[in-house]
Amino acid sequence: MKFVCTLLVVEDIARARAFYETVLGQTVKFDFGDNVTFAGDFAIHRKSHYRGLIGDLEVARGRNDVELYFEYDDVEAMEKRLDGQAVRFLHKTREQPWRQRVLRVYDPDGYIVEIGESLGHLCYRLSLDGIAEPEIAETVGIPEGMVREGIARYGASKQRGVEQ
Repeated sequence: MKFVCTLLVVEDIARARAFYETVLGQTVKFDFGDNVTFAGDFAIHRKSHYRGLIGDLEVARGRNDVELYFEYDDVEAMEKRLDGQAVRFLHKTREQPWRQRVLRVYDPDGYIVEIGESLGHLCYRLSLDGIAEPEIAETVGIPEGMVREGIARYGASKQRGVEQ
């Protein structure tokens, strides 16, 4: 069996699509009208249509129980960009216990969208603070090899002037 995607049931497909395309810069992979799949392999489905597919059962969701996770290494810049939009923040940029910078917003249907720096970028950023690779590995909770890979990747791209 192969996992294919996560599907969010939304009230207004056009509003949700506009949020993911315009605000978060996602690309549509498939548009089936009542169901839209994005290139990141998550989908949105219009609630009234979806309800018919499951035998007219009630479609209800809890509170703060579903989150989509995206990576964007300049979290502070993304926060500034989102500040200028009609976006409701769950919280602005903060560090997680493992030092990763993240922010969380709500999409138009109340689902949580987390935007965090990649772990590779986190390792590079911590190395710039003079933290040794073994300590970074322990703090972030990943193997030292992944720490070295992140530092090398981001260090090389910064030398070339390439943003991740």
